[in-house]
Amino acid sequence: MPAVKLGDVAVEARELYKGDKTGCPIVGLEHITPEEVTLSNWSIDTENTFTKMFRKDDMLFGRRRAYLRKAAIAPFDGICSGDITVIRAKSDKMLPMLLPFVIQNEDFFEYAVGKSAGSLSPRVKWEHLKNYTFNLPSLEKQKELADLLWSIHDSRKAYQDLLRETDELIKAQFIEMFGDPEENPMGWPIRKLSEVAKVDGTMTKEYEKYAEYPHIGIDSIEKNTGILSGYRTVREDNIISPKYHFGPQHILYSKIRPALNKVAIPEFEGLCSADCYPLLPIGGWCERKFLAHVLRSDFFLNYILSYSGRSQMPKVNRKQLGGFTFPCPPMELQNRFLILTEQSDKSKFELKQAIKSVDNLVRSLVQKELKFTVEDSGEI
Repeated sequence: MPAVKLGDVAVEARELYKGDKTGCPIVGLEHITPEEVTLSNWSIDTENTFTKMFRKDDMLFGRRRAYLRKAAIAPFDGICSGDITVIRAKSDKMLPMLLPFVIQNEDFFEYAVGKSAGSLSPRVKWEHLKNYTFNLPSLEKQKELADLLWSIHDSRKAYQDLLRETDELIKAQFIEMFGDPEENPMGWPIRKLSEVAKVDGTMTKEYEKYAEYPHIGIDSIEKNTGILSGYRTVREDNIISPKYHFGPQHILYSKIRPALNKVAIPEFEGLCSADCYPLLPIGGWCERKFLAHVLRSDFFLNYILSYSGRSQMPKVNRKQLGGFTFPCPPMELQNRFLILTEQSDKSKFELKQAIKSVDNLVRSLVQKELKFTVEDSGEI
């Protein structure tokens, strides 16, 4: 089985889009989910500065902060951010449907991180990525391997669908217990967010003290679900600007691009980007997970988006966040909701373990069949 460089079997596509953007799918780094081989999020927005074109079956690789492991196959033609490298298979040498498993693997990302330059926002160039070396079988064998890997991926997707259904069930339970927050049919007292929680603005520069603690940036928070992934330690990120300190008593709310709906409930201590607000429930009015659920709701999203405007980088300030009002049911009822979420979390944990097993199987097959290597194949 011959060894090849990525640049032997794929190219960086550099097409520019010059037409009308109306109805054209737009993909930014925030739309690519870490460690996911398929693209499930995008926007249709004509007001953007993106000009880089991608085609169906191209790989969209997040070249900024490669440690986040963002790389997904495009399901259609569209436009993407300049921080995305568009990689296109040479179809006479490599099947486009196998390329996602070459790119979305641990060894490739380790190589990419090693070649990244820049301290605050490291990026990696195609000139380095194209030297990544691996073994590649014949096109016939490639098809057999790709078919097998995608069939396993279908099983993974089924588990993910069950995860989403579990989340939807919790949303339904919330409405059943508390009613629609916009209509407040049960007449719960209305409170401002500033009455029940505060932005705990404790910033620190003690980077040595927290060197081995997780460092959470907004890229590490998955939209809608709040899942935390792809983060590294304070030392690994070599941070130099002040950060917020948070713990398992906080909610992390991303104040950048509020439409992305990034609300996380950390179960550990660490430092987070200044683009996050660490919210601390106060006064015994709100249970943390109940409040996080409210902040992920359409009710809150509709409120906060009214302040966003159409700027390229909308932000939420403390006054806007604190001015949000919502029905606040008794703590006893909130705690009953907490019990339901804990039961849901157990089911979700089992599903996540199943997904992890599938990922391990894919990783093992890809490593065995393609024999990746992270040795440098030459400098540019």
